[in-house]
Amino acid sequence: MSTNDVENVVIIGTGCAGLTAALYAGRANLSPLVLTGQMPGGLLTTTSIVENYPGFAEGIDGYELMLNMQKQAERFGARIRTLQSVEDVDLSKRPFTLTVSDEKILAKAIIITSGASHKHLGLKSERLLEKKGVTYCATCDGALPVFRNQPLVVVGGGDSALEEALYLTRFGSEILVIHRRDALRASKIMQERALHNKKIRFVWDSVIEEIKDVKQDKVTGVVVRNLKTGEKREIPCAGVFVAIGHMPNTQIFKGKLAMDDNGYLIVKKGTQTSVEGIFAGGDCVDSVYRQAVTAAGTGCAAAIDAERYLASLEA
Repeated sequence: MSTNDVENVVIIGTGCAGLTAALYAGRANLSPLVLTGQMPGGLLTTTSIVENYPGFAEGIDGYELMLNMQKQAERFGARIRTLQSVEDVDLSKRPFTLTVSDEKILAKAIIITSGASHKHLGLKSERLLEKKGVTYCATCDGALPVFRNQPLVVVGGGDSALEEALYLTRFGSEILVIHRRDALRASKIMQERALHNKKIRFVWDSVIEEIKDVKQDKVTGVVVRNLKTGEKREIPCAGVFVAIGHMPNTQIFKGKLAMDDNGYLIVKKGTQTSVEGIFAGGDCVDSVYRQAVTAAGTGCAAAIDAERYLASLEA
C-alpha cells in the first residue's frame, strides 16, 4: 500500500459519539472513514422519543436524530461504510491496521466509539426464547401483535427500564416491572411517570429464575423469586423486555488497550487511550453518565484530540 492508501482517521461506531467525531473530523478536512458496525446509529435508534437532547423542545425520534447527525457529518466529507464491522486490530505498529471483512485498512489515527450492548439475564430459557417473546427493545418489538392487550414484563429499575414500561402501556394490558431492589435507580421524572401510571405495577426485591415456556416455543410467563423471603411464584405474561443495563463493545481491544474490570476503555488527557494515536469516547468509556449528550461531547473531544495528534506528526 502507498501512503495515499492510509486513512487519516478511522472512526469505529456511529452513535452520538461516533457521528459527532465524524462531523468534527470532517470539518477539519480529515476526510474520516466511519465504520458503522452492525447497528448503524447505535442504541439511540431504538428509542422512540428523545426528550433530553438539547435543542429539541418537543423531543425527537431517536432514529431521526441519528439520521440527521449522519447527514450533517457526510456534508463535511465523512465517508460512511454501513454494516462494516472491525474484526481485528493491530495497534503494535504505525500506521495501525484494521481488519474489516478480510480487507486491511491502514490508519494514522483511530477513534473508538463502539458503544455498548444490552446485558442479558444469563438464563438458558432467555436464550432459547429470544425473539420468541424475549426482547431487549420495546420500541422495536412492543407493537407486535403477539404483545397487544397482553400482560408484559419489564426487567430493570433504571431510566431505560421505565422508558420501556411507559412505552409498552400503549400496547399491553398490564406492565409488570420486576426489580431486584426496593427502590428505583431511574431519574425522578421517570419514576413519577411510571409510579403514577395505572397500567404499570411493580414487583420489588425480585429476580426472574426462569422464563416459560420453552416447550411451547413462546413466552407464557416468568418464575420470580423474592430475594428477601425466598418465595417463588409464576407470573403469566406474553413478553419479557430486558432492560438491565449495557456492556461496552470493546472485546476486540482486550489485551491491546487498557480497560477496567468491566471492559470500559481507560482514557487520559481527554480521550487518549493507552496507545498514542488511539482515542475513544461515548459509551465504551463511560460507565457513569451514559447519555446521548455526554457521548456527543466526548466524540467532539476525540476528534479534536485526533486532529491535534495528526498535526503533531507533520510538525
